[in-house]
Amino acid sequence: MSSAPAEAAPEVSISEMITRIRSGRRQSLGDLLQIYRNYLNILATTQLDARLRRRMSTSDLVQETMLAAHRDFDQFRGGSEGELLAWLRQILSHHLSHAIERNVFAKKRDIRREVSLDKVAKRIDDSIAGLSNLIPDPAATPSEIVCRRELAADLADQLAKLKPSYHDVIVYRNLQGCSFEEIATKMDIKPGAARMLWLRAIAKFKEVCDVNMAGDLS
Repeated sequence: MSSAPAEAAPEVSISEMITRIRSGRRQSLGDLLQIYRNYLNILATTQLDARLRRRMSTSDLVQETMLAAHRDFDQFRGGSEGELLAWLRQILSHHLSHAIERNVFAKKRDIRREVSLDKVAKRIDDSIAGLSNLIPDPAATPSEIVCRRELAADLADQLAKLKPSYHDVIVYRNLQGCSFEEIATKMDIKPGAARMLWLRAIAKFKEVCDVNMAGDLS
């Protein structure tokens, strides 16, 4: 992800960016959507199992989502970051649903099988909850839950800063719910090593998030 949009975000709020785009500064739309590339990438990654990854790539799915968001931005009626995230998740679930149907069920001519958008969206919501829960928050009011969903976009950016092995083990364990035995198979290591790797990865992730929240992350 480009670092420029992320650095500009604190100076101009997401709501202000949306307003400016609607007032005619359409060239800023690409920068706005780019802020959420890591977020969409994490969500897409958690939805594609090994079978699906043989037929489609996470990067292609995210790119399709961002292109659709850019093309159809005039249909977006919200004005806040939370509403924008919900809209992007809806687009992602739509493209994921049709990609699964196209790649997995295309050859099944006897029965027309369609992937429920509601089920896809539910899986994506579960992934968001899993990402938000990596940094515990005792607050549980409805407004706090909404804030945690928005926080997930920031956490996705921090997760992308980890080295690949840390990034992967957190995705496998916390977002895909894999056992340490399954992680060991995926990463070609022993289950005990997988557990130790995960513990180190979580510690590093929390450290990165703490530094970022303090405003000192370089």
